[in-house]
Amino acid sequence: MCNDYRLKVDISSIIEEFADLKIKIRFSEGRPNIEARDDIKITDVGPIVRTVEGERGEGDLVQRRWSWPGQNKRPVYNFRSDGREFASNRCIIVADGFYEFTDPAEKGKKRKDKWLFTKSGEPIFGIAGIWRDTKEVGEAFTMLTMGPGPDIAPYHDRQIVILERKAWADWLDPSVPAQTLIKPLPAGSLAVEQVA
Repeated sequence: MCNDYRLKVDISSIIEEFADLKIKIRFSEGRPNIEARDDIKITDVGPIVRTVEGERGEGDLVQRRWSWPGQNKRPVYNFRSDGREFASNRCIIVADGFYEFTDPAEKGKKRKDKWLFTKSGEPIFGIAGIWRDTKEVGEAFTMLTMGPGPDIAPYHDRQIVILERKAWADWLDPSVPAQTLIKPLPAGSLAVEQVA
């Protein structure tokens, strides 16, 4: 499952992408300084856009920790969406790539092969997420998962939920049923390349 993702675009580009979809971005905690990173890993801080209660077409951009402590203190960085509704605390995790890892194709190689997935023709994409306020780490987010779509199936038996762009405003609106928005992208939506 996804335990590493990428975001190399600046905050202005993020705001523009949401503005193109008629979603106004708020900064309840001030405009964050978002640095370009090839690897955002579990427990790192990353930008999310959260629902603004009672306001359709708006989102609050904040930086939060990826994962909260679960059973046995193991981090909850992925969360199964299967059959769940998520009527509150929805967020969009902003990314421009994510990684999956497979057993090495090269005989004798110890490290797993690393594959970068990007959204064809789009500078960023939105991963469906939820956030929680915990006593251990404060507010933190996790990525929702589902069965694999056609672009992911050759690499993994599960995948993160990548929202269609036209569904971003709906995901931020808790009155829209979550299960109507959780579906695999059409074949060819994601580009994949092996990286070091």
